[in-house]
Amino acid sequence: MGDDWRDEVVTRVRGLVLGADPEIVEEVKWRKPTNPDGVPTFSASGLVCTLETYQDKVKMTFAKGAALDDPAGVFNASLDAGTRRAVDVKEGDALDEDAFVALVRAAVELNRR
Repeated sequence: MGDDWRDEVVTRVRGLVLGADPEIVEEVKWRKPTNPDGVPTFSASGLVCTLETYQDKVKMTFAKGAALDDPAGVFNASLDAGTRRAVDVKEGDALDEDAFVALVRAAVELNRR
């Protein structure tokens, strides 16, 4: 990744996810020649979400997002997926950080059930 807006978004989102629950662990998975850095994953009693960087966006995909209440409408991608839901942040987008953290916490609670 170059030094651009995506770096700042990734750093901010990583901090929000890790700060949402003390048991959340970050790991890098799925390294391959086309993606040697792999995909950061965040888990607590199971997969919570992944964090991927694309040319035009940063995507946080929640493994069980379809089962989470999203009253603030933070999910804006993969809305038709059977199980997952995602949050795409594009350059200049504002992320509702409080609502995002609430989704992370809800995902952890769902995993603990």
